[in-house]
Amino acid sequence: MSTEIELKLALPKSALAALRRHPLVAGAEKLGPAQTLVNTYYDTPALTLRDDKVALRTRKAGQQWRQTVKCAAPSSGGLSARPEWEQPFTGAFDFGAIDDAKLAKRLTALRDTLTPIFTTRFRRQTYRLSPTPGVEIHLMLDTGTIDANGRSEAICEAELELVSGGPQDLFGLACQLAASVPLMPSDRSKAERGYRLFANTPERPIYAGKSPLDPQQSPLDAFRALARDCLHQWQANALAASQHDDPEYVHQLRVALRRLRSLLKLFAPALPEAFVGEWTAALRDTAAEHGDARDFDVFLSAIVAPIEAAPLMPPDLLEGLRAHATTLRDKARAAGRARLAHPEHGLRMLTLAAQLDQLDGGPLNAAADLTAFARLQLGALRKRARKRFAAARDLAPEDLHDLRVGLKQLRYGAEFFQPLFDARALKRHIRALRQGQDLLGYLNDVEIARNHVLAWREAQPALDAPAHFLVGWHAPQCARVRRRILLEIEPLLWGKTPWKT
Repeated sequence: MSTEIELKLALPKSALAALRRHPLVAGAEKLGPAQTLVNTYYDTPALTLRDDKVALRTRKAGQQWRQTVKCAAPSSGGLSARPEWEQPFTGAFDFGAIDDAKLAKRLTALRDTLTPIFTTRFRRQTYRLSPTPGVEIHLMLDTGTIDANGRSEAICEAELELVSGGPQDLFGLACQLAASVPLMPSDRSKAERGYRLFANTPERPIYAGKSPLDPQQSPLDAFRALARDCLHQWQANALAASQHDDPEYVHQLRVALRRLRSLLKLFAPALPEAFVGEWTAALRDTAAEHGDARDFDVFLSAIVAPIEAAPLMPPDLLEGLRAHATTLRDKARAAGRARLAHPEHGLRMLTLAAQLDQLDGGPLNAAADLTAFARLQLGALRKRARKRFAAARDLAPEDLHDLRVGLKQLRYGAEFFQPLFDARALKRHIRALRQGQDLLGYLNDVEIARNHVLAWREAQPALDAPAHFLVGWHAPQCARVRRRILLEIEPLLWGKTPWKT
């Protein structure tokens, strides 16, 4: 058995030439001519191997055939380390060389039911790079297609495979390349994409995963595990948002960035101060690059759309507003997509992934019990939210917005620490926090929309009537929410909490 340690990077096909021209690549040794690789992946009709997180393939390279078995392993920031067994393929599967007895027995039992599921065909050029003495890394550039059931999807990616050195050397090289080439870390293997294509499962936005915490972890280890989950959500949605118009990708990208910023604040006592300061600013700036597109998506879907069937409203009354907002949204989407295509975006992801592996904990990290740390930090978040609640008693929009941010941070903290406390009680508390946050979110969305439309009518008098109609239509609901919002939130901030002993 060998262990394959690699860093997978996605890039647009238009960036291939720039990558090949990069001084580190242009001056590297090519390991032979480019090869066309044809890989066929096998599984049972019930996709048993997929469910077992095992990939079995045959590969044809020129006149040579190889059989490969890989087991899945967690991937973070595009980096993965997977056990792998490779041997010549003579026309029949042979699992005798697999030194994992349980896996070999499992594959042997399934051998007669194995059938081709999908195929990958791509052209690969391999380079040998030695960025520092004693380090050897192979760079593979793959371009081609994944084919399954008459459907096809493009492949354009770079893989950095470690030959000698450590994982930090992979990240170091990737960051050097990403400084001038738009490379984005990717946790999606070709096998994962092939299975999705085989099942004709549409690509979907990636949401925050369940908290992976264990009470025995140190605060630093807990932070690292949670940050990697947020990073996975960020990079998966950023990659999809660069290729698709579904606004939920941008929304979930920004959710991942908000969660990361909340995580930095939550674990700040156990983290280096410079790290917290650097990434708080960087993540805020990254989220801001996509804020306008999100605002206009919300304006169209949550503010304009509900009015469509208003009684007695002329059917075309809001057409001018909708058209104007759509134009601004499309411009904002184009600007956001340009930011995603800029090398700086992928470089931020790679830099964060590299720094997460290198973080050192201080005295607090060595001495702190994670559950006690969680109680302390959740208490601090609740205290901060109480102050914002008091400031919002006059219901000023900016104070209600600050209260919403405070509730959101408290909810994120409760979600992060959920495995440490009574799951059922904490789940109810999180649901109530979300409901309060959503009501405050509606008020904030209407306030942003109001500011937009009143500004637009100054430049375009034809928008005056629809602007006032829109504001007036939402006014009664806003009034109802404002009357009850603090009454609903108060028990969440002063009542019993699931994390107190």
